[in-house]
Amino acid sequence: MKKVRIGSVGLGRLGLLHAQNIASRIPGATLTALCDLDEARLEETAKNLGVQRTFTDFAQMSAWDGIDAVAIVSPSPMHTSHIRIAMEHGKHVFCEKPLGITLEQCKDAEHVVTAHPELIFFLGFMRRFDPSYAYAKAKLDAGEIGRVVLFRSYSQDPDSQIEGSIAYAPHSGGQFLDMAVHDIDLARWFIGSEPRQVWAIGGCYAYPQFAQYNDGDNVSCLMKFEDDAMAFLLAGRTAHHGYNVETEIIGTKSTLRIGSVPQKNFVEILDGYGVRKECSQSFHERFETAFLHEMREFVTCISEGRRPEVSVFDGTRVLEIANQCKTSFETGNLVSCK
Repeated sequence: MKKVRIGSVGLGRLGLLHAQNIASRIPGATLTALCDLDEARLEETAKNLGVQRTFTDFAQMSAWDGIDAVAIVSPSPMHTSHIRIAMEHGKHVFCEKPLGITLEQCKDAEHVVTAHPELIFFLGFMRRFDPSYAYAKAKLDAGEIGRVVLFRSYSQDPDSQIEGSIAYAPHSGGQFLDMAVHDIDLARWFIGSEPRQVWAIGGCYAYPQFAQYNDGDNVSCLMKFEDDAMAFLLAGRTAHHGYNVETEIIGTKSTLRIGSVPQKNFVEILDGYGVRKECSQSFHERFETAFLHEMREFVTCISEGRRPEVSVFDGTRVLEIANQCKTSFETGNLVSCK
Protein backbone atom coordinates (compact mmCIF):
# COMPACT_ATOMS: atom_id res chain seq x y z
CA MET A 1 0.00 0.00 0.00
CA LYS A 2 1.29 3.46 -0.90
CA LYS A 3 2.29 5.48 2.14
CA VAL A 4 0.64 8.82 2.82
CA ARG A 5 3.24 11.58 2.49
CA ILE A 6 2.75 14.21 5.20
CA GLY A 7 4.15 17.69 5.68
CA SER A 8 3.89 19.05 9.22
CA VAL A 9 3.84 22.71 10.28
CA GLY A 10 4.76 23.90 13.76
CA LEU A 11 7.58 22.52 15.91
CA GLY A 12 6.54 23.45 19.44
CA ARG A 13 6.15 20.71 22.06
CA LEU A 14 3.09 19.14 20.43
CA GLY A 15 4.29 19.79 16.88
CA LEU A 16 7.51 17.96 17.62
CA LEU A 17 5.60 15.04 19.13
CA HIS A 18 3.39 14.70 16.03
CA ALA A 19 6.42 14.97 13.75
CA GLN A 20 8.22 12.22 15.67
CA ASN A 21 5.15 9.98 15.56
CA ILE A 22 4.68 10.44 11.81
CA ALA A 23 8.38 9.87 11.14
CA SER A 24 8.70 6.60 13.03
CA ARG A 25 5.46 5.27 14.53
CA ILE A 26 2.79 5.47 11.81
CA PRO A 27 3.27 2.49 9.44
CA GLY A 28 1.10 3.94 6.67
CA ALA A 29 2.74 7.35 6.59
CA THR A 30 6.02 9.05 5.91
CA LEU A 31 7.13 12.48 7.13
CA THR A 32 8.19 14.14 3.89
CA ALA A 33 8.40 17.82 4.84
CA LEU A 34 8.58 20.15 7.81
CA CYS A 35 7.64 23.82 8.13
CA ASP A 36 8.49 26.32 10.86
CA LEU A 37 9.62 29.93 11.12
CA ASP A 38 12.53 29.04 13.41
CA GLU A 39 15.11 27.97 10.84
CA ALA A 40 17.61 26.61 13.38
CA ARG A 41 14.96 24.42 15.04
CA LEU A 42 13.64 23.43 11.62
CA GLU A 43 16.99 22.23 10.32
CA GLU A 44 17.89 20.43 13.54
CA THR A 45 14.55 18.59 13.66
CA ALA A 46 14.73 17.68 9.97
CA LYS A 47 18.21 16.24 10.48
CA ASN A 48 17.16 14.26 13.56
CA LEU A 49 14.08 12.82 11.85
CA GLY A 50 15.61 12.27 8.42
CA VAL A 51 13.31 14.74 6.62
CA GLN A 52 14.70 15.98 3.31
CA ARG A 53 12.52 19.02 2.57
CA THR A 54 12.02 22.01 4.85
CA PHE A 55 9.98 25.18 4.41
CA THR A 56 9.52 28.46 6.26
CA ASP A 57 6.48 29.29 4.13
CA PHE A 58 3.39 27.12 4.67
CA ALA A 59 1.86 27.99 1.30
CA GLN A 60 5.00 26.79 -0.47
CA MET A 61 4.93 23.49 1.41
CA SER A 62 1.22 23.05 0.64
CA ALA A 63 1.85 23.67 -3.06
CA TRP A 64 4.62 21.08 -3.23
CA ASP A 65 3.52 17.89 -4.99
CA GLY A 66 5.75 15.80 -2.73
CA ILE A 67 3.10 15.64 -0.01
CA ASP A 68 -0.45 14.27 0.11
CA ALA A 69 -1.49 15.72 3.47
CA VAL A 70 -0.54 18.27 6.10
CA ALA A 71 -0.51 18.17 9.88
CA ILE A 72 -1.34 21.64 11.23
CA VAL A 73 0.24 22.19 14.63
CA SER A 74 0.79 25.92 14.22
CA PRO A 75 -0.42 28.60 16.69
CA SER A 76 -4.20 28.52 17.17
CA PRO A 77 -4.95 31.84 15.38
CA MET A 78 -3.35 30.44 12.20
CA HIS A 79 -5.26 27.15 12.03
CA THR A 80 -8.11 28.18 9.74
CA SER A 81 -5.92 30.09 7.28
CA HIS A 82 -3.65 27.05 7.07
CA ILE A 83 -6.66 24.77 6.52
CA ARG A 84 -7.77 26.93 3.60
CA ILE A 85 -4.30 27.07 2.02
CA ALA A 86 -3.76 23.32 2.34
CA MET A 87 -7.16 22.25 1.00
CA GLU A 88 -7.05 24.69 -1.89
CA HIS A 89 -3.81 22.96 -2.86
CA GLY A 90 -5.55 19.57 -2.73
CA LYS A 91 -4.08 18.33 0.54
CA HIS A 92 -5.79 16.27 3.24
CA VAL A 93 -5.69 18.03 6.61
CA PHE A 94 -5.06 17.02 10.19
CA CYS A 95 -5.58 20.06 12.43
CA GLU A 96 -4.83 20.36 16.12
CA LYS A 97 -7.42 21.88 18.42
CA PRO A 98 -8.91 24.42 18.58
CA LEU A 99 -10.36 24.70 15.11
CA GLY A 100 -10.13 28.49 15.39
CA ILE A 101 -10.28 31.20 18.01
CA THR A 102 -13.27 33.09 16.61
CA LEU A 103 -16.63 31.96 15.27
CA GLU A 104 -15.83 33.64 11.95
CA GLN A 105 -12.68 31.56 11.62
CA CYS A 106 -14.56 28.35 12.35
CA LYS A 107 -17.31 29.16 9.85
CA ASP A 108 -14.65 29.84 7.23
CA ALA A 109 -13.13 26.43 7.96
CA GLU A 110 -16.56 24.81 7.60
CA HIS A 111 -16.99 26.38 4.16
CA VAL A 112 -13.54 25.26 3.02
CA VAL A 113 -13.95 21.68 4.26
CA THR A 114 -17.46 21.42 2.79
CA ALA A 115 -16.18 22.69 -0.55
CA HIS A 116 -13.64 19.85 -0.72
CA PRO A 117 -15.55 16.61 -0.03
CA GLU A 118 -12.83 14.65 -1.84
CA LEU A 119 -10.37 15.52 0.95
CA ILE A 120 -10.16 14.19 4.51
CA PHE A 121 -10.34 16.71 7.35
CA PHE A 122 -9.45 15.49 10.83
CA LEU A 123 -9.67 17.58 14.02
CA GLY A 124 -7.36 16.62 16.88
CA PHE A 125 -9.64 15.93 19.85
CA MET A 126 -7.18 13.29 20.97
CA ARG A 127 -8.86 12.25 24.22
CA ARG A 128 -11.43 10.35 22.16
CA PHE A 129 -8.52 8.12 21.10
CA ASP A 130 -7.17 7.45 24.58
CA PRO A 131 -7.75 3.74 25.30
CA SER A 132 -9.41 4.42 28.67
CA TYR A 133 -11.81 7.03 27.30
CA ALA A 134 -12.63 4.83 24.30
CA TYR A 135 -13.29 1.89 26.65
CA ALA A 136 -15.61 4.01 28.80
CA LYS A 137 -17.48 5.28 25.74
CA ALA A 138 -18.06 1.71 24.56
CA LYS A 139 -19.57 0.83 27.94
CA LEU A 140 -21.81 3.88 27.82
CA ASP A 141 -22.94 3.10 24.26
CA ALA A 142 -23.74 -0.45 25.35
CA GLY A 143 -26.13 0.95 27.95
CA GLU A 144 -24.13 -0.32 30.91
CA ILE A 145 -24.34 2.88 32.97
CA GLY A 146 -27.90 3.79 32.03
CA ARG A 147 -28.84 7.39 31.39
CA VAL A 148 -26.10 9.95 32.02
CA VAL A 149 -26.86 12.09 35.07
CA LEU A 150 -23.59 13.99 35.51
CA PHE A 151 -20.38 14.38 33.53
CA ARG A 152 -17.46 15.77 35.56
CA SER A 153 -14.03 16.55 34.15
CA TYR A 154 -10.90 18.22 35.54
CA SER A 155 -7.99 19.43 33.43
CA GLN A 156 -5.08 20.81 35.44
CA ASP A 157 -1.67 21.86 34.18
CA PRO A 158 1.34 21.67 36.51
CA ASP A 159 2.42 24.89 38.16
CA SER A 160 5.91 24.18 36.82
CA GLN A 161 4.67 25.17 33.33
CA ILE A 162 3.11 28.46 34.36
CA GLU A 163 5.64 30.69 32.58
CA GLY A 164 4.71 29.14 29.24
CA SER A 165 1.01 29.48 30.03
CA ILE A 166 1.39 33.18 30.84
CA ALA A 167 3.40 33.79 27.67
CA TYR A 168 0.73 32.04 25.59
CA ALA A 169 -2.21 33.80 27.28
CA PRO A 170 -2.47 36.80 24.88
CA HIS A 171 -3.43 34.57 21.94
CA SER A 172 -4.75 31.43 23.68
CA GLY A 173 -8.41 32.43 23.47
CA GLY A 174 -8.74 31.93 27.23
CA GLN A 175 -8.92 28.94 29.56
CA PHE A 176 -12.23 27.65 28.25
CA LEU A 177 -11.01 27.51 24.64
CA ASP A 178 -7.38 26.60 25.30
CA MET A 179 -7.82 23.99 28.05
CA ALA A 180 -11.49 23.15 28.61
CA VAL A 181 -12.05 22.56 24.90
CA HIS A 182 -11.22 18.87 25.42
CA ASP A 183 -13.59 18.58 28.38
CA ILE A 184 -16.38 20.28 26.42
CA ASP A 185 -15.84 17.88 23.53
CA LEU A 186 -15.87 14.88 25.87
CA ALA A 187 -19.06 16.09 27.56
CA ARG A 188 -20.86 16.31 24.20
CA TRP A 189 -19.39 12.95 23.13
CA PHE A 190 -20.38 11.05 26.27
CA ILE A 191 -23.74 12.72 26.91
CA GLY A 192 -24.79 12.78 23.25
CA SER A 193 -26.56 16.11 23.66
CA GLU A 194 -25.85 19.84 23.52
CA PRO A 195 -25.63 22.34 26.41
CA ARG A 196 -28.74 24.42 27.08
CA GLN A 197 -27.32 26.67 29.80
CA VAL A 198 -23.86 27.43 31.19
CA TRP A 199 -22.68 29.22 34.31
CA ALA A 200 -18.96 29.85 34.67
CA ILE A 201 -16.91 31.18 37.57
CA GLY A 202 -13.26 31.33 38.57
CA GLY A 203 -10.46 33.78 39.11
CA CYS A 204 -6.75 34.52 39.42
CA TYR A 205 -5.92 32.69 42.62
CA ALA A 206 -2.13 32.60 42.21
CA TYR A 207 -1.26 34.48 39.01
CA PRO A 208 -2.92 37.90 38.51
CA GLN A 209 -1.26 38.17 35.08
CA PHE A 210 -4.24 36.37 33.52
CA ALA A 211 -6.68 39.08 34.63
CA GLN A 212 -5.56 41.50 31.91
CA TYR A 213 -6.96 39.03 29.36
CA ASN A 214 -10.28 38.66 31.22
CA ASP A 215 -9.15 35.18 32.16
CA GLY A 216 -8.23 33.22 35.28
CA ASP A 217 -5.62 30.71 36.35
CA ASN A 218 -8.45 28.44 37.49
CA VAL A 219 -11.94 28.50 35.95
CA SER A 220 -14.97 26.23 36.15
CA CYS A 221 -18.36 25.83 34.57
CA LEU A 222 -21.66 24.11 35.35
CA MET A 223 -23.75 23.08 32.35
CA LYS A 224 -27.30 21.88 31.81
CA PHE A 225 -27.78 19.86 28.63
CA GLU A 226 -30.82 19.61 26.37
CA ASP A 227 -31.55 16.11 27.71
CA ASP A 228 -31.28 17.44 31.31
CA ALA A 229 -27.87 15.84 31.96
CA MET A 230 -25.49 17.95 34.04
CA ALA A 231 -21.79 18.64 33.48
CA PHE A 232 -19.10 20.24 35.61
CA LEU A 233 -15.74 21.29 34.16
CA LEU A 234 -12.60 22.63 35.83
CA ALA A 235 -9.57 24.02 34.01
CA GLY A 236 -6.59 25.04 36.13
CA ARG A 237 -2.95 26.08 35.84
CA THR A 238 -1.73 25.57 39.41
CA ALA A 239 -1.46 21.82 40.11
CA HIS A 240 1.73 21.25 42.09
CA HIS A 241 1.58 17.47 41.83
CA GLY A 242 1.77 17.37 38.03
CA TYR A 243 -0.47 17.10 34.97
CA ASN A 244 -3.91 15.98 36.13
CA VAL A 245 -6.82 14.99 33.89
CA GLU A 246 -9.68 13.07 35.47
CA THR A 247 -13.23 12.37 34.37
CA GLU A 248 -16.32 10.86 35.95
CA ILE A 249 -19.58 9.89 34.26
CA ILE A 250 -22.41 9.16 36.70
CA GLY A 251 -25.30 7.19 35.26
CA THR A 252 -28.58 5.86 36.56
CA LYS A 253 -27.10 2.33 36.72
CA SER A 254 -23.42 2.83 37.46
CA THR A 255 -20.50 5.26 37.46
CA LEU A 256 -17.36 5.37 35.33
CA ARG A 257 -14.17 7.06 36.50
CA ILE A 258 -11.14 7.72 34.32
CA GLY A 259 -7.85 8.78 35.86
CA SER A 260 -9.43 9.55 39.23
CA VAL A 261 -5.97 9.09 40.81
CA PRO A 262 -3.46 10.71 38.45
CA GLN A 263 -0.41 8.52 38.05
CA LYS A 264 2.61 8.22 35.81
CA ASN A 265 2.46 4.41 35.85
CA PHE A 266 1.48 1.55 38.18
CA VAL A 267 4.60 1.80 40.37
CA GLU A 268 4.15 2.52 44.07
CA ILE A 269 7.05 4.11 45.95
CA LEU A 270 7.52 3.22 49.61
CA ASP A 271 10.00 5.57 51.27
CA GLY A 272 10.41 8.09 54.05
CA TYR A 273 7.44 10.07 52.75
CA GLY A 274 5.08 7.10 52.96
CA VAL A 275 3.44 5.14 50.13
CA ARG A 276 2.98 7.22 47.00
CA LYS A 277 2.67 7.24 43.20
CA GLU A 278 4.32 9.67 40.80
CA CYS A 279 2.21 11.77 38.41
CA SER A 280 2.64 12.57 34.74
CA GLN A 281 4.15 16.02 34.29
CA SER A 282 2.80 16.96 30.85
CA PHE A 283 -0.07 16.40 28.43
CA HIS A 284 2.10 14.63 25.87
CA GLU A 285 3.26 12.16 28.53
CA ARG A 286 -0.27 11.38 29.77
CA PHE A 287 -1.82 11.14 26.31
CA GLU A 288 1.12 9.70 24.36
CA THR A 289 -0.95 6.76 23.10
CA ALA A 290 -3.94 8.96 22.23
CA PHE A 291 -1.82 11.26 20.05
CA LEU A 292 -0.41 8.22 18.29
CA HIS A 293 -3.83 6.61 17.74
CA GLU A 294 -5.44 9.77 16.35
CA MET A 295 -2.68 10.23 13.75
CA ARG A 296 -2.96 6.57 12.76
CA GLU A 297 -6.71 7.06 12.34
CA PHE A 298 -6.12 10.15 10.15
CA VAL A 299 -3.82 8.16 7.87
CA THR A 300 -6.23 5.21 7.78
CA CYS A 301 -9.12 7.51 6.83
CA ILE A 302 -7.07 8.82 3.89
CA SER A 303 -6.07 5.31 2.77
CA GLU A 304 -9.61 3.95 3.04
CA GLY A 305 -11.46 7.08 1.88
CA ARG A 306 -13.42 7.04 5.14
CA ARG A 307 -14.77 10.07 7.00
CA PRO A 308 -13.46 10.61 10.56
CA GLU A 309 -15.95 10.60 13.42
CA VAL A 310 -14.77 14.06 14.53
CA SER A 311 -15.83 16.74 12.06
CA VAL A 312 -15.14 20.40 11.40
CA PHE A 313 -18.62 21.12 12.81
CA ASP A 314 -17.57 19.65 16.17
CA GLY A 315 -14.79 22.23 16.24
CA THR A 316 -17.21 25.07 15.63
CA ARG A 317 -19.71 23.83 18.22
CA VAL A 318 -17.04 23.45 20.90
CA LEU A 319 -15.81 26.99 20.22
CA GLU A 320 -19.37 28.33 20.52
CA ILE A 321 -19.79 26.62 23.89
CA ALA A 322 -16.36 27.80 25.09
CA ASN A 323 -17.30 31.37 24.13
CA GLN A 324 -20.55 31.07 26.05
CA CYS A 325 -18.60 29.87 29.08
CA LYS A 326 -16.24 32.83 28.74
CA THR A 327 -19.17 35.23 28.49
CA SER A 328 -20.65 33.76 31.67
CA PHE A 329 -17.26 33.97 33.39
CA GLU A 330 -16.81 37.62 32.45
CA THR A 331 -20.36 38.73 33.32
CA GLY A 332 -21.17 36.40 36.20
CA ASN A 333 -24.48 35.58 34.54
CA LEU A 334 -26.17 32.34 33.58
CA VAL A 335 -25.94 32.10 29.78
CA SER A 336 -28.47 30.33 27.56
CA CYS A 337 -26.83 28.44 24.71
CA LYS A 338 -27.96 28.87 21.12
